[in-house]
Amino acid sequence: MAAVPYDDRPAEGMADVPDRVGRGLPGGVELYHLRPDGGIVMADRGGSRELGPEREFLRFIDDGQFARYLVGDAATAPERPSNATVKLGVVGPRSAFTPHAHGGEHFVLSLGHAACGLYDADRGRVTEVPLTPGMLIRIPEMMPHSFANRGTGPLTILAANTGYGIDHEDYAITAAEAERRADSTGFASTAGPAAGVPLAGPVAGVPAAGIPAPGAGRTALAATATAAVTDYRALAAALRDIERTQRVHGIAPTTVRERLAARLRRVATALEVRR
Repeated sequence: MAAVPYDDRPAEGMADVPDRVGRGLPGGVELYHLRPDGGIVMADRGGSRELGPEREFLRFIDDGQFARYLVGDAATAPERPSNATVKLGVVGPRSAFTPHAHGGEHFVLSLGHAACGLYDADRGRVTEVPLTPGMLIRIPEMMPHSFANRGTGPLTILAANTGYGIDHEDYAITAAEAERRADSTGFASTAGPAAGVPLAGPVAGVPAAGIPAPGAGRTALAATATAAVTDYRALAAALRDIERTQRVHGIAPTTVRERLAARLRRVATALEVRR
């Protein structure tokens, strides 16, 4: 689903982290103000500034979505580990990510009104979980999902992934990619999981790493064993189910109560953060 272009102009009347706060910080310390309007202000000893996606952010899965790494980087991988990546994300107004599955488990803290569409393998259906500011959701490895911004302004999220950066081929496996892998391996799993490999999403025995990147240092035998417990056709089918749900139902709107709460939250922020 295409994202609405991000508008990084500061909201009228919004209080920012003042320069004097930043200049009083010890060297190397950064203070982030994640504003209720979706803006992000960073302060350090040099002062404060609003972060803009075209300057300090990377593309985040889809055009119009952005991320800034706090821990790890886009090249993080099992072969180049930082244990986890933590990043700020900016989701465009009334937009959703292309459904995907991550090679590692995933934690997302929503600072606005969002929704997470998840494929429920036990019930064979897509479940949508509405999120409000301050809610954090854990998504197991290889569980098909998508994340949407239900609001009309930018949505800031804090996302943590175990072991994978954006550049890794298993960071976000889409339906098209799962279908490509299924066609290249010609395999659709009917067996149970390999020993020690948990069930994840709709696929029995999906490993944490999927197919290794070229030059990753794994043997051909290990790569074959990894592919042999990954049912990419089932994964693709689950992701297509989420895509169909998005097309049919679209992105749910915010409620009257949520919109009122958002206004009150902006007022509270203006009172709490002095200029």
